[in-house]
Amino acid sequence: MAAKKETQTTTGKKPAAKKTTNKASAGKIRIHYYRSSIGFSVTQKLTVKGLGFGKLNGTRELIDTPALRGMIAKVPHLVRIVE
Repeated sequence: MAAKKETQTTTGKKPAAKKTTNKASAGKIRIHYYRSSIGFSVTQKLTVKGLGFGKLNGTRELIDTPALRGMIAKVPHLVRIVE
């Protein structure tokens, strides 16, 4: 029988992913969920959930896009822009 060829010349690990450098807050926005959505419409509750909030007094840092700004404009009485 023919000798088996060694197919893996390295340790078999995947190459390390390249690290990307992120600018400190370029294109990001920080939002704070400070008022409960109890007593408001279901669409406003779903908007808060769509922003990524599950509990009150949470803070999220998201990429600043027109869609995100539109969601914040729908519930300005429930969330605050921190930065």
